Amino acid sequence: MAIFLLMLFVFVLGYTAIALEHPLKVNKSASALITGMVIWTIYALSATNVLSLDFSPTWLESHKIGHDLLELVKPNVEAGHFKEIWKNSAELHEDPLHLIKHDLAHHLVEIAEILFFLLGAMTIVETIDRYQGFKVLTDKITTTNKVKLLWILSILTFFMSAALDNLTTTIVMIALLRKLIDDKKTRWFFASMIVLTANAGGAWSPIGDVTTIMLWVKENVTTIPIITRVFFPSLITTLVPLIILSFTMKGTVTRPKIREEEAITTKGEQIFLLIFGVASLMFVPFFKTLTHLPPYIGMLLGLGNIWLITEIILRRKRGKQKRELTLTRILEHVDVPTIFFFLGILMAVAALQSAGHLSILAGWLDKTTGQNVYVIDLAIGLLSSIVDNVPLVAGAMGMYPVAEAGSFAQDGIFWEFLAYTAGTGGSILIIGSAAGVAAMGMEKIDFIWYTKKISLLALIGYAAGAGVYYLQNLIF
Repeated sequence: MAIFLLMLFVFVLGYTAIALEHPLKVNKSASALITGMVIWTIYALSATNVLSLDFSPTWLESHKIGHDLLELVKPNVEAGHFKEIWKNSAELHEDPLHLIKHDLAHHLVEIAEILFFLLGAMTIVETIDRYQGFKVLTDKITTTNKVKLLWILSILTFFMSAALDNLTTTIVMIALLRKLIDDKKTRWFFASMIVLTANAGGAWSPIGDVTTIMLWVKENVTTIPIITRVFFPSLITTLVPLIILSFTMKGTVTRPKIREEEAITTKGEQIFLLIFGVASLMFVPFFKTLTHLPPYIGMLLGLGNIWLITEIILRRKRGKQKRELTLTRILEHVDVPTIFFFLGILMAVAALQSAGHLSILAGWLDKTTGQNVYVIDLAIGLLSSIVDNVPLVAGAMGMYPVAEAGSFAQDGIFWEFLAYTAGTGGSILIIGSAAGVAAMGMEKIDFIWYTKKISLLALIGYAAGAGVYYLQNLIF
């Protein structure tokens, strides 16, 4: 049990180091990588001790497979084939390290899908930016009034997030934000509000947030009900903080100065790259629906197409312009430390999921609340501001199979409200969502600053949206 608790202690210690990045003057990517790798190392070195506690879902499942295999499989396969199947199953529950390596490989595939998706999206956005495609949009947004600009960007983000996803939308909008606001702290505030509205916009769309996608793919929710029943609570989550800020925010923003010689692309090239780049991002959910392949395949296909198009465009350019606009040069400006941060934090969470920490948490939550669906979902939403919402939702889906009727049926209250809380609860802390982590990496937003300036607004919006969903069910 001591080793089991040590894994949790290392996670908390690493989380603290990430939160105190600026006072410690240690990059959060380093803290995340060390945390993730140390937890897995402890797990591997003490595999027998940890797994013997019987908390690991994979360990328990391997025992179940081994126990049931004879009755289920032996009558249907040849003797030689059965022997091989039994050997593979035995390896899992007789060799703990083999099981951990098997679990690690499984998690790495899922994490790699997220990282390649993020890398592709960030490169596409950086390409649009380098070709000055966002200038087409920033030229249309002429207001410098903080309140007006906040409303324009927030509403745009809310609906873009539903069409793309919250992570991609955040990356796009922050790239746009850099063209509109010069002051760092002001840009931090706007970027943080973009995170809040992107998460809210993604919660009600089947393709807007990874947790909603999980529920949608597994058919816990279906398209029309999730849109119609979660849209209004998500909108309230966005509007309430905006209304509050409309009374407290004053002044204007200063736009960054762009020198004339920096215009290294033509107007036509700017418009074309903006349209083609955004279309490539919007193509991803359609590609997934059409092919049923993971989203990162569609994202990398879009990146490949943009790479090809830019190579053709560059045939007409010479000298410095050609060197600055090649994809190989653009890749040098992609925020790779953010990719490593994602890797570290997701690996850490995966280790806790594999060892059984999250299963214990889910079981305790179930017992404590007496299966009150509203309380469970609200708690999961609050926890998602600390722990990644993907394993939390995955744990909830594992705990509660889809029932024939009631709150846990397809499109039941539990699943719809879970989509809302898991999607929007992550906004309460900057590291509680993929969108928040991306914004933190791109703008170097300070964790403590976000907690002081944004967390309360996000919590008020979260509570307001939850209240609206509850009233919705009472009325309808």
